Amino acid sequence: MDQHQATENEYSKLVEIWAKSVEQTHDFLSTEDFETIKNELPTYFPHLDVRVWTDQDKVIGFSGVDGKKLEMLFLDPLYIGKGYGKQVVTNLLKENDIQFIDVNEQNQSAKAFYRVMGFDEYERSEVDDAGRPYPILHLKKGTKEK
Repeated sequence: MDQHQATENEYSKLVEIWAKSVEQTHDFLSTEDFETIKNELPTYFPHLDVRVWTDQDKVIGFSGVDGKKLEMLFLDPLYIGKGYGKQVVTNLLKENDIQFIDVNEQNQSAKAFYRVMGFDEYERSEVDDAGRPYPILHLKKGTKEK
């Protein structure tokens, strides 16, 4: 698996991957909130270290990191459940020493995935960063390796 720094020319492709991934994994998100976030997403990219993850020139997904926090990780649904997410997080743990991740409480698969990757809940917020009614679990890298 390879990675490269996202370019502005790739933002529309990343939003497309985000939309496909969220449609599959975030059934709790209202249509209005989905559209709002989809339109806002490209404005976050310049403030993060956004990496595009590929396998033999196929775009698998993307990640966005801010310091020691993984702000976003979205895979094209075609590649979910095939070990790519684990490879991405393992790489990010090595390269960026990721310590923190936030996940939607309703996203059961993401919660389970990050627990397997060694992250534990340390705090809960009733709403997301924009004040929307989607509880957020704040995860921190545990002391035990999994």
